[in-house]
Amino acid sequence: MVEDQNSVCFRTLHLKEPWALASYRSVGGYAQWEKILKEKTDPAKIIDELKLSALRGRGGAGFPTGLKWSFMPRSAPGQKYIVCNSDEGEPGTCKDRDILRYNPHQLIEGMAIAGYCIGATVGYNYIRGEFYEPIDRFEAALKEAYEAGLIGKDIQGSGVDFDLYTHCGAGAYICGEETALLESIEGKKGQPRFKPPFPAQFGLYGRPTTINNTESLASVPVILEKGGQWFLEQGRPNNGGPKLFSVTGHVERPDNFEVPLGTPFKDLLAMAGGVKGGKRLKAVIPGGSSVPVVPGDLMLQTDMDYDSIAKAGSMLGSGAVIVIAEGTCMVKVLANLAHFYAHESCGQCTPCREGTGWLARVLHRILNGQGRPQDIDLLDGVAGRIGGRTICALGDAAAMPVQSFLQHYRHEFEYMVEHGGRSLAEAA
Repeated sequence: MVEDQNSVCFRTLHLKEPWALASYRSVGGYAQWEKILKEKTDPAKIIDELKLSALRGRGGAGFPTGLKWSFMPRSAPGQKYIVCNSDEGEPGTCKDRDILRYNPHQLIEGMAIAGYCIGATVGYNYIRGEFYEPIDRFEAALKEAYEAGLIGKDIQGSGVDFDLYTHCGAGAYICGEETALLESIEGKKGQPRFKPPFPAQFGLYGRPTTINNTESLASVPVILEKGGQWFLEQGRPNNGGPKLFSVTGHVERPDNFEVPLGTPFKDLLAMAGGVKGGKRLKAVIPGGSSVPVVPGDLMLQTDMDYDSIAKAGSMLGSGAVIVIAEGTCMVKVLANLAHFYAHESCGQCTPCREGTGWLARVLHRILNGQGRPQDIDLLDGVAGRIGGRTICALGDAAAMPVQSFLQHYRHEFEYMVEHGGRSLAEAA
C-alpha cells in the first residue's frame, strides 16, 4: 500500500499500530467529529462540503455521496439508519478490507458524521464474513471508541446519540447489492428488493436508510479537515479526490494504491511493477470483474477516473484493476467469470437465474472442445437478454463481460470452436 502526505484512507500506515485509537488521534483523528459535536454544525453545511468535494461512491456505482445524503428526509419522525457496505465481494477488489485492518477508526468517525448529517442515531457496518482479521480490528476499534466516549448515548454531553454495530455476512456476493444487504441484516434471505421505494424512504426495518461504501465513508473526516475544494483538486472535475485501486492479475507487485483520480493508467501499472515477466499488456478489466474489458493498447492511453474509463467503453467500478498479459486465453478468463456469476446469482429473476447458467455451460462446452459455430452468437444473444431485465445489477454484471469479450476477442472464441478446444494462445 502507498501512503503519502495526501493520503486519505491510509494516513496512519507509517505508525507502529495504525489501527489503534492513539495512532488515529495522533494524525487528527476524531477532531472533526468532536468539532461537530461542540459547535452543533448545521448538517446542510457538511453536505454542501461533500458536494463541493465531488466525492463519488467508491463501491462501484460512483453516485455523488453528498447528493445521496441530501435525499434522506432528515426531519421525518422516527428512527433512521446509516449502513456501511463492507461486504467487498467483487472479484479483484481488496481495498475495503485494508481500511478495516489499518484505519478502522476513520471509518467509525465517518459513519458517526454521516449519522449526524442524516439524523440517524444507529449505524451498521455489514462486513464480509470471511474477513476474520478486519472484523476483529473493527470490533476492537469500536470498543475503543465506546470506551473513549466518542460514540454512544449523549456523546460528550452534546445530546447527540450514535450507536454502531457490526453485522457479518455469510459469503453471498449478492449481499453487496444494497437492498439485499438490508434484507440480510434483517435476518432474511439476501435477495434484492424491487425499487422504488428506495432505501432513503423505505430501508432497514422499513425506516429511512442511507448506504455507503467503506472507502466513501472513510473519506469524509479528511474532506472536512482539509476542505471540499482541497479534495476536489486532488482529482479532476466531477472526479474528486484520491482513490484506492486494487491492482491484481499479471503484475509484478499486486497491491492497493491510493492515487489521485485522473492518474494515467500507465503510471498506476508502473507502481505495480509493470506486467509480470516483462510481457506485453493484452487487456485490462478496470473496475472489477463485472465491467467490460478494455484492450491493452487503449488502456495505456486512458486515465483512471470515472469519465475517462467511460470513454474507453468500460467503468471505474470498485477500482479493482485486473491486468491480463499477452499469451492469456480470453475464453478461459471469461469462462471463469461466467462460472462465478452463475454460482452467485440469487435465483430471484428468471433472466439471471437461467441466463447465467446458460453462459457458463456454453463457455465450458467450448473449452471442452464441443463448441459449435452458433455458440458464439448464442452467448451474445443470451447476454443481451439478461442485461437490463433483472431487479438488481447482477444480471448486467454477468452480461457485460461476455459482450465486451466477444466484441474485442471474438477471433479467439472462433479459433477455439474451430480447433476443438485448442486456444489461440496455445497455438501462438
